Amino acid sequence: MISGDAVARIEARLSRLLAPPVGRLVQFVVDGEPVGFVTADRADRLEDFPAIRRNADTLSLACAPNDRTAAMAEIAGRLAHEGALSAWRDERYAVRTRFDAPALFELERAAARYFGIRTYAAHVNGLVHADDGIRMWLARRSATKSIDPGLLDNLVGGGIASGATVGATVIKESWEEAGIAAEIAAGAVNSAELTIFRQQPDGIQHETIYAHDLWLPADWSPANQDGEAVEHRLASIADVARIIAADVAPDVMTADASLVAFDCLSRLHAAAVC
Repeated sequence: MISGDAVARIEARLSRLLAPPVGRLVQFVVDGEPVGFVTADRADRLEDFPAIRRNADTLSLACAPNDRTAAMAEIAGRLAHEGALSAWRDERYAVRTRFDAPALFELERAAARYFGIRTYAAHVNGLVHADDGIRMWLARRSATKSIDPGLLDNLVGGGIASGATVGATVIKESWEEAGIAAEIAAGAVNSAELTIFRQQPDGIQHETIYAHDLWLPADWSPANQDGEAVEHRLASIADVARIIAADVAPDVMTADASLVAFDCLSRLHAAAVC
């Protein structure tokens, strides 16, 4: 289903886009537990905040547990005012040592990469059994998105907000981004857990993606509900592989979506071979 040449080009692009950070990173710790990674220049800026304490190669949050969220909200607000963050989301992530651990505090989503906290997301590969083989639905992100504007994306993808579950996020994002009814979205199968750790202009992206496969009817079409997707296309597996490998507009896919889609294509290829 995927040629060896296509696989090599995809792997080369993903290796470049998903390369781990270079240079010194400063750990951000809470209660002695590392929860983030901050670039050296950002660490120097954070030293100026009373709630942040610098000790050798670590930054720590020096306030009582019940005050952490408020203290971090104040810091994030100041950083946003300085233009140091991506667009404000008014949505919080739970900061924790692992997904099933209790939240140590909550942080505005726009500040997640600045502090390099580990975030979690749910993506959905929309798949169709067509007459000419398996096809995959792709979406194009709105040009007004603060991250990866105008790039191609998985049919569904979104960060898991504080208090939300993976399943609830799949259902919510499936409706908002593609108009998929809850009873259909609930059939999405969690097929992979993928991790990204790379440096971006707005900080460190450290994210675990719960990748899902959802088989959709051949006569179904996406209908975006929130304005965040401006185009959908139903692409053959060969076209999806070409897009994942591409670096030339307009068919450029986000690094996150490329990783998720390639994982799906690899599994489909392995199943076909077997």
